[in-house]
Amino acid sequence: MSYSQRIFELATLEYQRRREKAHREQEQRHSEAVAKLPRLIELGREMSETGLAASVAIAMGADAQKQIAALAEKNLAAQKERRDLLRSAGYPDDFLEPRYHCDLCEDMGVVDGIFCQCREALLRSIAFSQLSELSPVEDSTFENFDLTFYPNNQDPETGLIPRDRMKEIYDYCLAYAKDFDTDSPSLFMHGKTGLGKTHLSLAIAGYVVNKGFGVIYGSAQNLLTKLEREKFSRNTYSHSQANTEESLLDCDLLVLDDLGAEFSTAFTVAAVYNIINTRISRGLPVIISTNLTPEELEEKYTQRITSRIIGNYTSLRFHGRDIRQLKKRR
Repeated sequence: MSYSQRIFELATLEYQRRREKAHREQEQRHSEAVAKLPRLIELGREMSETGLAASVAIAMGADAQKQIAALAEKNLAAQKERRDLLRSAGYPDDFLEPRYHCDLCEDMGVVDGIFCQCREALLRSIAFSQLSELSPVEDSTFENFDLTFYPNNQDPETGLIPRDRMKEIYDYCLAYAKDFDTDSPSLFMHGKTGLGKTHLSLAIAGYVVNKGFGVIYGSAQNLLTKLEREKFSRNTYSHSQANTEESLLDCDLLVLDDLGAEFSTAFTVAAVYNIINTRISRGLPVIISTNLTPEELEEKYTQRITSRIIGNYTSLRFHGRDIRQLKKRR
């Protein structure tokens, strides 16, 4: 799974936040309990002292076995008295213990030098949150994709029934998301504006992120502007910013939305070519959505770019009427 460096950084900060919260709340519970049960302070000191003395005795070897046993018995007695006191005041036995989000790794993300099982879930959650910040991914799911917006009669221009054709595209995209792996094919979604290309590309992105894959989504304009700004900025930028290009080239799935809407320059054309060509050579999938026809795309980006898209991507041509206009009328 190829998450961005930023995702890993945010996961580290989240683990730190969780531990700080657990210890802060533990201190609050301790203050509450000792205010009612002052004896808890003395018992806590006694447990700490016997634990330390036992550690010292262990280092002395076999001759200290009796001493270790006595210290252990004293420690257990203090623990029992503490439990009895807590129960008498209506508190649970573990009231004074830290309550971690994950008891297995105690919110460290690592258990015995191995990544905890909670780490993947956290990375996946952060990745989905990051995707949601950039796009309406929660509003663009397979469940709320409405085929009734597409005409159910034959289009005289194409001879197709848009609703039937879009049902086929919907089924293909859903199967694509369910079966996604880093060797899945790239998709070229094209057609007039407002036909659901962004919706289905986001539905795939959200589904794939929830499977644990690293996804970068963005409009071509925003991603290319960021690349250009970082390349030509005279200011110092962070390591994670400097890695934006490599992240676009290495992530498990890249979604370039609305390709062709950006202002075209020599830089943007070269950047698009590099992204498409590099990811083809690395065997990594891209989803491109555009309102341009293949002919218009070639005029904007030259034949060497469009030939790679047409020759290496699965083409999905969207049909129908502008859904956004139809939604306003309902």
